[in-house]
Amino acid sequence: MPKAGITVEQCVITRWEKRVGDTVAEGDVLFSYETDKAAFECESTASGVLLAIFFEEGEEVPVLVNVCAVGQPGEDYSSLAPVPGQAGAQPSPAAAPVQAAQEQSAGAFTAVQADGELRISPRARNLAEKAAVNPLLANPSGPGGRVIERDIAALINEQGPQGALPVPAAPAVLTAPNGEKIGYADTVFGNLRKAVAAAMTASISNSAQLTHHHSFDASQLLELRARFKASGDEALAGITINDIVLFAVSRVLKRHPDFNAHMLNAGTIRHFDNVHLGVATDTPRGLMVPTVFFADTLDIRGISAEVKRLAALAKQGTVNPDYLKGGSFTVSNLGAFGVEMFTPIINPPQTAILGVCSIITRLKGEKEQYKPYPAMGLSVTYDHRAADGAAEARFAADLCATLENITQHISM
Repeated sequence: MPKAGITVEQCVITRWEKRVGDTVAEGDVLFSYETDKAAFECESTASGVLLAIFFEEGEEVPVLVNVCAVGQPGEDYSSLAPVPGQAGAQPSPAAAPVQAAQEQSAGAFTAVQADGELRISPRARNLAEKAAVNPLLANPSGPGGRVIERDIAALINEQGPQGALPVPAAPAVLTAPNGEKIGYADTVFGNLRKAVAAAMTASISNSAQLTHHHSFDASQLLELRARFKASGDEALAGITINDIVLFAVSRVLKRHPDFNAHMLNAGTIRHFDNVHLGVATDTPRGLMVPTVFFADTLDIRGISAEVKRLAALAKQGTVNPDYLKGGSFTVSNLGAFGVEMFTPIINPPQTAILGVCSIITRLKGEKEQYKPYPAMGLSVTYDHRAADGAAEARFAADLCATLENITQHISM
């Protein structure tokens, strides 16, 4: 299993493109796999025949563990097979001789090892903890008697989590007061949606979040954007309003360290020397937040190019997972959807997040006259454990002033 990023420890096989007995050429795609937030394809590094598959679709596999064997017909591949008790699925029928040999030498497996430790996958353990079920009661179906996620799901269906209703085997029938059936469909979250749901729940549960709403005169920002578009320079013409906001944020955060930080626990905050901007990105698979590292060292062209590169990879589902972590502050822009203000949720362990809102026309008084101007809204959610309201107000005022006078900070 390829190591898709420094921080990735295991991946899930989503689809096998080859079957046992198929001819394989070097470079052929053997299978697709995914982390919580990205999907990849694994190409064969050898030519020959697919002799055995050690892990099936839907199984999670630790990185750098052998997934299959490619060689010449009749070749001995037993040395490549995962050892008993290692994470993963049972070998395919073609690998039965290997499995038999392993069982002869190791004997029958049970979920509990001789030292009393339960053989259970991380995903299964996590599901058991969330559902408050005893994993010792699960019927292990993984290799070497290992409890895997589907075993915990079956246990929940069987007895239900403590203090909660059992999970129904089939959708219940809902009816209106007149007896007419109510149509509906239950959709099981994919890995990415599950990850987002868990992160957002943890964020709200484990921090003291508060949101302040602000606005600024976006006249200069819009004028600068128009000049970029009319410049005839392709790179400048592609710079968006969001790119300009990101540039301003990367400079202002350096003066407000409590907002460019991680809350490690209730009593420790980690301040960063540089600004590493997380950029909330809408993708076909759901929300992803790739990170523009060292954003404070990039000029407007550099920020724009890096945001576009990461957004394209995120939307394709091929972004390196290491780019989905490490942000010190996040920007979420819903202005294009007409959102005038909202309450963004902090991306833990960060201490704050900026919501960029739409531009609306407002009036301001000048010499007893009211003149219209384009007002852009900003919503800042911050962790009250890390900073107080006055500190947020100073940060927001600094950011609004920088954006109102953006041409002093960005030149053509």
